[in-house]
Amino acid sequence: MKNPRGMKLTLNLTAMFAAIAVVHAAAQSPSPTGQKLTLSGQTISVYNVIQRDLLEAAELMPEADYLFKPTPDTRPFGQLISHVALTQFRTCSLLQGGPSPKAAEKEETPRSKAVLIALLKESTTFCSPLVTAMTDEGMVQLIKAGPVEGARGLALIGLVTHGNEVYGTIAVYLRLKGIVPPTTARQKPAPTRATEVR
Repeated sequence: MKNPRGMKLTLNLTAMFAAIAVVHAAAQSPSPTGQKLTLSGQTISVYNVIQRDLLEAAELMPEADYLFKPTPDTRPFGQLISHVALTQFRTCSLLQGGPSPKAAEKEETPRSKAVLIALLKESTTFCSPLVTAMTDEGMVQLIKAGPVEGARGLALIGLVTHGNEVYGTIAVYLRLKGIVPPTTARQKPAPTRATEVR
């Protein structure tokens, strides 16, 4: 017998995520009248946004600060990058229906900034064709996830929510180093002649 409580939680999370995606779309540049905001289309859109945010944040942090930890019991910055990249490989392997190509890799393994940025880019390259091929019908198809079956779209939603969660942590690390996170930097208006610093 199916677990109605778990099903209700899944439906609530999906509805909440869909609402966030629509709000996100509305906040972007004006859309043409009559544009249809589909579940798959909006989820893919926010996936692309978080991939950009993660990469830009990784590029902003100086190499020396990849070992930075705000407190002794937190992950160093570099490990956050490897964590999100390796998680993307695992999640997208579910969509592909095979094992993760990075299954043997550990997020704790020390890596340079260049290697971590390459790993993050590689995870996006691995995921993006699987993500952009998603349709509304495909999002409700069941796929194997260990001992259970789950809707394919939940993997995509998981990618987005996890990416945003890690980015939120990364943004704090950047702030503690005096660096403006890329999402905030993009929101700042361009200086006018009257306010330009000379």
